[in-house]
Amino acid sequence: MFYERLLTPVDEEAPRRVLRLRELRLGDVPDPEFDAFAHDLARVTGAPFAMVNFIDERRQFFAGLYVAPDAEAVSAGGEPIEVGREMARDHGWCPHVVVRRLPLVLDDVCDYPRFAGNPVVDTIGIRSYMGAPLIDRSGVALGTICVVDREPRPWGRPGLELIKARAAEMVKLIHRREDLATG
Repeated sequence: MFYERLLTPVDEEAPRRVLRLRELRLGDVPDPEFDAFAHDLARVTGAPFAMVNFIDERRQFFAGLYVAPDAEAVSAGGEPIEVGREMARDHGWCPHVVVRRLPLVLDDVCDYPRFAGNPVVDTIGIRSYMGAPLIDRSGVALGTICVVDREPRPWGRPGLELIKARAAEMVKLIHRREDLATG
């Protein structure tokens, strides 16, 4: 457990992010439009899992989530695991993306000792990850969009460009909603 905590980056922007997420009314409930976005992201990347993820000081919340019907998550022991809307802040790679404020593409997480020890590798069997930050007009990194797979994936430069472009689309969607709300 101590080793896992060392892998989770210090997030000094979290208090600002929490305030901004509250202003935008994001990060607490599933959102059908974000679910549709995640579904489309999974479709264009061919990934079995896709998320629109907002991160606060203690957890990650998947306001948008897509799990392919044939992509059952399984434990190391082979038992099915339900993929829920929340995940601890020290699981996965999105907290790294938010703190770094840069996309992260891991074709095979096991090739990176820093990331291979993450709990989702052993618990859910995740082997590849691609995510990009959602940095809004206030300059706050609200969260990420990401895709994951239980198999290594050669995302490469095309994957990087795609995830960056799709993150920009999600930020525009968030801004449109904010503009409509403040009218």
